[in-house]
Amino acid sequence: MTHPLRLRDFRLLFVSRTMSTLSDALVPTALSLAVIEVTGSATDLAAVLGCALGARLLALPVAGVVADRYNTRWVAFGADLTRVVTQALVAVQLIGGHPSIPLIAAAQAVAGVASAVSLPNLAPLVTRAVPGPGPERQKANSLMGVAKSISQLAGPALAGGLIWAVGIGWVFVLDSAAFAVSATTLLLVRLSWDGPAPGARRPILVGLVEGWAEVRARDWYRISLIAHATWNFAANILLTLGPLVAVTRLGGQGTWIAVTQAGGIGLLAGSLLAGRARPRRPILAGNLALATYAVPLTFFAIGAPVPVLVAGYGAAMAGLGFLNPTWQTAVQTAVPQHVLARVSSYDWLVSLAAQPLGVILAPIALHAWGARLPFALTAVLVATVCAGTALAPGVRNLRLEQPGDTPGDGARTLGEAASDKATSTA
Repeated sequence: MTHPLRLRDFRLLFVSRTMSTLSDALVPTALSLAVIEVTGSATDLAAVLGCALGARLLALPVAGVVADRYNTRWVAFGADLTRVVTQALVAVQLIGGHPSIPLIAAAQAVAGVASAVSLPNLAPLVTRAVPGPGPERQKANSLMGVAKSISQLAGPALAGGLIWAVGIGWVFVLDSAAFAVSATTLLLVRLSWDGPAPGARRPILVGLVEGWAEVRARDWYRISLIAHATWNFAANILLTLGPLVAVTRLGGQGTWIAVTQAGGIGLLAGSLLAGRARPRRPILAGNLALATYAVPLTFFAIGAPVPVLVAGYGAAMAGLGFLNPTWQTAVQTAVPQHVLARVSSYDWLVSLAAQPLGVILAPIALHAWGARLPFALTAVLVATVCAGTALAPGVRNLRLEQPGDTPGDGARTLGEAASDKATSTA
């Protein structure tokens, strides 16, 4: 087996996407503190964050069509270059001393669109950089997961250090520069592209309908999207109520810091594990790993001892770290290349849309019932939905081909799943 990092194009792609991921991890802390410093208004902060998230959600389905229709490398390059400009604009505003909140909000909305374009574009880039399904691609996706985990750990700390040393504006300078490095590295990548000829391209709406038809044609994919959305909803319930419970009932800020650090370590460990594991039924294994998030939710509900709570959260985040590369490899193998970005965009759309729902409902539930009941109900929900996907034959029977497999047991390999046809086309 050739290690993916020995492949020139994947090596360059890995550097590019690592810089892009680190750039994304720098922004949330700096952006929130910048808006609060300028206005002191939670409403203004919500408006700026809402512009970025709203633009990303609205653009995601179209972004999948764009990534399938045009050269994936140039699409990714354009997305990075756009964020070079938007983040530099925010940096100039903050360093210049006369920041405009509407201008910052507009810049983040444009950056949100660019982020939406970048997200579904990753899967076709990886499949072209690491040809052929197998352990090499699983390891490649694991490496991407490791880079993302490290970026999420290092990004906030790096942003905090820059804010303390030289000011908030310089975080956006670094952010813009990191996107510039990412874009420049993409220029060096040489990936073949066999997309449609310009004359064969059809309207955007047709592409959207075709992408959704491809999702509907795969029951294992549809059912897994429900599990992913449920996990994201549950995670944002915990991330909203968890700090409050940790500070008021479980020992203070240090408890929550320990929980989040354990989560980061668990995410990294799960990503590393995914590089070595070859689960026979990857969709089932990944969804069952997501179900472990019920453990920390239950621990918060019953007020478990802090060490137990920290360990439970770390283990649950390891489940997420394991799922992401495993899921990406399975989807890249089972979904045809020409619709891969569109299919991936719907996964991102459903997952990201569930996040603000959890943030909105968490305080409402807190005021109505206190913290214990929302944690308990969410634990039951995530365990039932994620583990319940095992009842679906499509999830249970989709497997990796293994030596000695015999046909006729009701299972399908990922390669066979790739030949699925959409139930309808536009």
